[in-house]
Amino acid sequence: MTMRPGTERKLLDAAEELFFTRGIAATPIDAVLERAGVSAATLYRGYASKEALVAAALDRRHDEWLRVWDDAVADAPDDRGRLLAVFDALDDFRSTPTGSRWCAFLGTASEYADAPDEITVVLHHETATLRSRLRQAAVPLVGPEEAGVLADRLLLVVSGALAMRLRGGAGDTTTARAVAAALLP
Repeated sequence: MTMRPGTERKLLDAAEELFFTRGIAATPIDAVLERAGVSAATLYRGYASKEALVAAALDRRHDEWLRVWDDAVADAPDDRGRLLAVFDALDDFRSTPTGSRWCAFLGTASEYADAPDEITVVLHHETATLRSRLRQAAVPLVGPEEAGVLADRLLLVVSGALAMRLRGGAGDTTTARAVAAALLP
């Protein structure tokens, strides 16, 4: 039996709100059920485990993030702006209702020393997508041979900017954008 879309949305909303602000280990599944207003039977009808629910919430978040990033790229005036649009997207995403104090993907990765398969798959997918999009945006600026190297450097800058939010760093990405811009030709 499948879950109704409205029920699934409530469950994913609750999971995202609690897991990605309080932490996954610190949030018992009962708290998610209470916030969503659903029973354990309903949860397990759609998700085999807490980790499967986390993975589904991350998948949904990834799709939302890509929409925000696509909008930022569409607003960019040129190739350089399209590559740096990732920083506009980070700021824009943070201001959305689902935005949190830092990156849910980094937070999830940090909570699992040996992540179960469903978590590992979604984390690898998110990283590969980020790297691929940065690489594609870098090609017009540095060519296909150097685009992968630049994408990896920018991935490090993006990840660092997100992690700095936990250390009381700047709320926006001004410094990260300046570092990234210094890497561009």
